[in-house]
Amino acid sequence: MSDPGVPAAGDKAPRLQDRILTGVRWGRLLEPLGFIKVLEWLFAIFAFGACGSFSGETGATVRCDGDTKEMSVISVQFGYPFRLYQIPFEMPDCEGEGGTRTLHLVGDFSAPAEFFVTLGVFSFLYAMAALVLYLRFHSLYGENKKLPTADFCVTVCFAFLWLVAAAAWGKGLSDVKAATRPGSLTAAMAVCQGTDVVCSAGSTPAMGLANISVLFGFLNFVLWAGNCWFVLRETPWRAPAAPRDAAAEQGAIDKQ
Repeated sequence: MSDPGVPAAGDKAPRLQDRILTGVRWGRLLEPLGFIKVLEWLFAIFAFGACGSFSGETGATVRCDGDTKEMSVISVQFGYPFRLYQIPFEMPDCEGEGGTRTLHLVGDFSAPAEFFVTLGVFSFLYAMAALVLYLRFHSLYGENKKLPTADFCVTVCFAFLWLVAAAAWGKGLSDVKAATRPGSLTAAMAVCQGTDVVCSAGSTPAMGLANISVLFGFLNFVLWAGNCWFVLRETPWRAPAAPRDAAAEQGAIDKQ
């Protein structure tokens, strides 16, 4: 028989959870510093999620003899990390015995895309950690002045990196659009230079999700840059000096 004064094993977990949740001050989410950190966390997910999950398709049609009805359909799928030179597609060989040749898309735009996604992941992790610290251990955040200073420095770095990443990925996306246009696909195929060969461009790839990722990249820059002011107010650099002077004067009066 168990001692009635001793709590059961199943009661320990709820009490531990209650103890942890009791210390969380959810009301700080309504303050600018807490609310912006939530937006940073969400917008980072949207940014790297939209870029990392993107996939598109481009294509063209080739007719080796314009008078015949036989037509070869070329379909090429591409996506993150946009190493287009590694994506093969089959081109019909109109001069041979009806075989095919393997070609590849042109370009490598993985550097700006991977930098953008990596920054989004690190922003997501840091915003989540900073939010937990601000909600659960706010007293430590306020008493230890090194934490707000470090938070300010990291926030400035993330704001600058988001500006660089969004601009670089925006330029990279423009190059991806140019390289994956159906017109660029037909221009790269030597078979389309034949006199009797008819090449037609397919549908233009839908790049809406990639465009959204660039938009969220610049929105993240605006968020992190705006948050610099609210974090700066928590640092010793913005702490008012008047209370210290008043306390010193009061101490001098007491001595007299």
